[in-house]
Amino acid sequence: MPKTIVITGASDGIGAAAARRLTAGGHTVVVVGRSPAKTAAIAQETGSDHFTADFADLSDVRALASELVTRYPRIDVLANNAGGVFGDPQKTVDGFEKTLQVNHLAPFLLTNLLMPVLLASDARVIQTSSNAARIAGRIDLDDLQNDARLTPMKAYGDAKLANILFTTELHRRFGVHGLTSAAFHPGTVASGFGSETPSRLTHLMYDNRLVRRLISTPEQGADQLVWLATAPVSEWVSGGYFEKRRVAAKSSPQARDGQFARRHWEASAALVGLQ
Repeated sequence: MPKTIVITGASDGIGAAAARRLTAGGHTVVVVGRSPAKTAAIAQETGSDHFTADFADLSDVRALASELVTRYPRIDVLANNAGGVFGDPQKTVDGFEKTLQVNHLAPFLLTNLLMPVLLASDARVIQTSSNAARIAGRIDLDDLQNDARLTPMKAYGDAKLANILFTTELHRRFGVHGLTSAAFHPGTVASGFGSETPSRLTHLMYDNRLVRRLISTPEQGADQLVWLATAPVSEWVSGGYFEKRRVAAKSSPQARDGQFARRHWEASAALVGLQ
């Protein structure tokens, strides 16, 4: 059955690749991106509706949620795919560390603002996470913004771990009401990701031509997003974190701590002003 699928971060990379595959499969895709020109180009290519929003500004996120609620009485899938890894410490206009806001706080807020529609639609909420959650993520609830020890990869690892914790707690809070959720690692994808960080390792991984030949294409990286959006729920476990279409064998100890996920939700809600 055709679905209405909202994809953030859909102007490039795996978001754009997923939009192409899903529209080709007969689904109605809503493309959300930061760049007006790139977002419009993908929307025109796929015949999709589109919206622009900068997740480094939570007023954009609130405006986006309002527009989506007005335009779409049913949303079957919300794919929180927007994200990035950044360089030197930066605060957003909202006063939050940029990596935390763009990767976690903005999608957390968007999902909660859309919750009445999502619940009425028995929707799926999908987070694009990363194995950086296991490699570099260790969240201190008393220092969510890493003011004491910020590095680009520490901030990114924590944010991707936050995506998994959000997924776990979404399932606990709303699974009984018909909402399903999943997070996934898309693999190391050859895209423009990481272009805003000065990290030598990041640029080696994402900019080096030889390395790019050995890593996944955006189309390959989008595979799990498309699968989670369209496959019968019986094929995957709600609340799970997936790699290569399987529940990940390894994850951060914090990602497996349900009580920590609850406390992290509460801390995130306090930051963005949700009750």
